[in-house]
Amino acid sequence: MSGYKRDWKGNEKRRDGPKPPPKQNLVQNQYTPMFETIRAELDEHHDRRERIVKISRDITALSKKIIFSLQRVRKIDPTLPKNIQSEIDTRLSEIAKLLAALAPEVQGINRHRYARSLMCLEELAEALTFAHYLRTQTLIGPADLNLVVQDLTRQGAAPSASEDTVMTDDGPTPAPAPAPAPAPDSAPDSAPAPASASSLPAVVDLTQEDYLYGVFDLTGEMMRFATTSTALSGTMGMAAGAGAGAEGNEEPRTIVADMHELGSFFEMLPVGAGNKFQWNKKLDVTRQSVRKVERLGYDRTIRGSERPKGWVPDLSGVGDVEEEE
Repeated sequence: MSGYKRDWKGNEKRRDGPKPPPKQNLVQNQYTPMFETIRAELDEHHDRRERIVKISRDITALSKKIIFSLQRVRKIDPTLPKNIQSEIDTRLSEIAKLLAALAPEVQGINRHRYARSLMCLEELAEALTFAHYLRTQTLIGPADLNLVVQDLTRQGAAPSASEDTVMTDDGPTPAPAPAPAPAPDSAPDSAPAPASASSLPAVVDLTQEDYLYGVFDLTGEMMRFATTSTALSGTMGMAAGAGAGAEGNEEPRTIVADMHELGSFFEMLPVGAGNKFQWNKKLDVTRQSVRKVERLGYDRTIRGSERPKGWVPDLSGVGDVEEEE
C-alpha cells in the first residue's frame, strides 16, 4: 500500500502520520545549575551588546550630521548661524536621549568590556570639539568635554516638558504641583537625607582613547574647513575680527598654526598601548592633513595674487609624496 510503510518489526505505519515527540535525554547532575547560570549570563551579554551596537550606530549617524552642518560655517565666530545652530541643537537633543538609554548598559567594568562597540563616542567627541573650535578657535580639554557628555546624558534622562502636562478636555494643562513639605518646626530634629549615589542617573564617561581619537579625526575636519573657507573668502580660517598682534606687526593666528600645534602634540605623544595599528593609522592621516593645510597656506601666501577667487588647490597627491631622506 502506497500510504503505509513498515517498520523494522514489519508493522504497518503511515508515512504522513503524527511523529512521536523527541525523547528528552536531559542529564541532570551537580554541574547542571552552573552551566545554566553561564548560559543565562551569555544570553544577557549578547543582548546587551546588541542594544549598545544599535544605540552606537544612531549616535554615530547624528554626530556625522552635526559635522556636516558645521562644515557649512564659513568663519570662526562665537555665534554660529541660526539655522546651523538650530540643526545642531535638534540633533544634540536626540543624542542626549540615546546617551541616557546607553548609560545603564556601560557602567562599571562594562564600560571597558564593550569599548569596541562604543566607537560612537569618538565621533561625538569629534563633533563637539569641532563645534568648540569654530566658536573659540581653541581645543577643549578632556575634562571639560567629559562634563559636556555627562550633561547631555542627564538632559536625556530628565523628563520632557510633555511629561509635566496633563491632557484635559480643555487641552494640555500643567500637572498639579506636589504636596508641600512639612514645616521645619513640625520636625525640628529631622533633616532631609542627602541623595545617595545610587539615586542619581547614570552617565556616560569618555575615556582617554575616546578623546584622543576624536581629536585625531578633528584634524581632518579642520583641513576641510580651511580649504573651503580659503576658496570662498580668500583668507585662511581665523577668528572673526582678528587683527594684528599686540605690537602691531604680528600676523593674526590662522588655522595653519593650530594644525602645526596639533601635529606637534601628537608627534610627541607615545604610541597608544590599546591599539597601535589604529594609533599609527590615525597619526599618518593627521600628518597628511597638516601637510595639506601647509601647502594651502603656502600657495595663498606666495602666489595668492595669481589665483582667482574660488580657486582650490589639488591636494589629492600630497599624502602620497615620499619624503626625501
